[in-house]
Amino acid sequence: MKSLSCLFSLFLVISFQAIAQKQKANPSLVVTYRNPVIAGDFADPSVIRVGDTYYAVGTSSEWGPAYPIYSSKNLTNWEYVGPVFSDLPEWTMGSYWAPELYFRDGTFYCYYTARRKSDKQSFIGVASTKDLKRGFKDHGIIIEWTKEAIDAFVVEDNGKLFITWKAYGLDKDRGIEILGAELAPDGLKVVGKEFTLIKADAKGWESGGAEGQSIFKRGNYWYMLYSGNACCGAECDYQVGFARAEKLQGPWTKYAGNPALFGDQTWKCPGHGTVVVTPDDRYFYLHHAYNGVDFTFSGRQGVLSELVWDEATKWPAFRYGKTTPAQAEAPLALGAVINHNFSINYNSDTLKAPWVYDVSFPKPNFEVQHGALQIENINHIKTGNFLGLTIKNGNYTFTTEVGAKKDLSQNIIIYGDANNAIGYGVRDSQIALWQMKDGVHEVIKSQEIPEKYKDKDIKLSLKSRYGRFYEFSWDVKGQKIDSLTSSVQIETPWLPRWDRAPRVGINVSGDGAGKGEIKAVQMKYD
Repeated sequence: MKSLSCLFSLFLVISFQAIAQKQKANPSLVVTYRNPVIAGDFADPSVIRVGDTYYAVGTSSEWGPAYPIYSSKNLTNWEYVGPVFSDLPEWTMGSYWAPELYFRDGTFYCYYTARRKSDKQSFIGVASTKDLKRGFKDHGIIIEWTKEAIDAFVVEDNGKLFITWKAYGLDKDRGIEILGAELAPDGLKVVGKEFTLIKADAKGWESGGAEGQSIFKRGNYWYMLYSGNACCGAECDYQVGFARAEKLQGPWTKYAGNPALFGDQTWKCPGHGTVVVTPDDRYFYLHHAYNGVDFTFSGRQGVLSELVWDEATKWPAFRYGKTTPAQAEAPLALGAVINHNFSINYNSDTLKAPWVYDVSFPKPNFEVQHGALQIENINHIKTGNFLGLTIKNGNYTFTTEVGAKKDLSQNIIIYGDANNAIGYGVRDSQIALWQMKDGVHEVIKSQEIPEKYKDKDIKLSLKSRYGRFYEFSWDVKGQKIDSLTSSVQIETPWLPRWDRAPRVGINVSGDGAGKGEIKAVQMKYD
């Protein structure tokens, strides 16, 4: 049986052995990597090193399963491990933001932000596991006593654990602050009184708030990288600054040269990441940024920037200047490059795609049976039962083959949320392109399927350019019907949500009960 890792590690383009041989033959050879190192929508990344392995986890926003985890041996080539939560914590309803990994005494902890069902406020929970591949056990809310608390980060100081976070609404005279407090030895509850680390400046690049802190010790100082301004969407202006203190409780001094990292045309709005140190004492900041070409249509992607040190002033700087590098010297020898292309024929393959779903609906019921991916129609809305894939870059082709179904619509969908989507699919004897914009459904174009093809499997195709220009087409598998097919093009500048990129995938909808039948899916990046 082929495994998930076989599917998404897939074809090795560059081998570790080949790189190692080149380096041995030429010690002066500089091995480089290109950003992004974790492609696709992977905001607010947290990274830790455990032995010789790095683990990273990121925001999933309104997508389940919550918080995707990746692993790497070199910080540049990452494999998907699985989610923190396959089943969402009972107290939560969405806004699955800013998870932070921490490892201590054989246990992995995840301190995560989510929105609470009872009052729709965002607070911080904690979960733990001994084995990342088995998922985490949730321990519930750990910080809820401010108006809103997000962006947890945990450090150890003299054997004691401390949690830090971004706090809103402390009282009428206090704005946004990054606070800290001592944790219990088991890391599962706050036991100390809160203290202030830094406050956001009311003017300048921090006027939108300070958040996304990463804290570490070097020499006599504690250092903090933190982010400010608007994180997300087409009007973002995210940037990164430095601060330091001799004691964790402060006082903290902000770097006079802030902001230390900001956007350009290659990588826009960088910020909110974690610093990790390699065995050879190099400091790397895994953070997010928007690609300058695909921008919000592929989301905030995982990028890597290196820090270097001025030993006279004891302040860090970014090695390649104040913008995210497109290409840089690798932390370690490169390993296998992950090819994100895949093809599944459900009649013969046992591969599983890493589907995501909209957490505002119940998790879709689906299973592989009788040579097809069967998706149950239970939501009875146009965008219900959506199964999606994270888009790694904006230039791709996505295809699916569907069996003929009466009274059920089977679609390719580009999905922003339940009220904003583009669909192209088959229902009864028609092919239709439709859109859902601000909750209003509209059929843009439809075509009658000729009588002789009505009982045949239909192949639906989508070709995307830059994540925003789409061309849809259909044909009948194994038969030449060029004179009968029609392609249609559409642009959707309104589709990305403020904090997340669209997903591409499939759905089944209709007024009656039943199951759709997806015979095959294929994703190919240009």
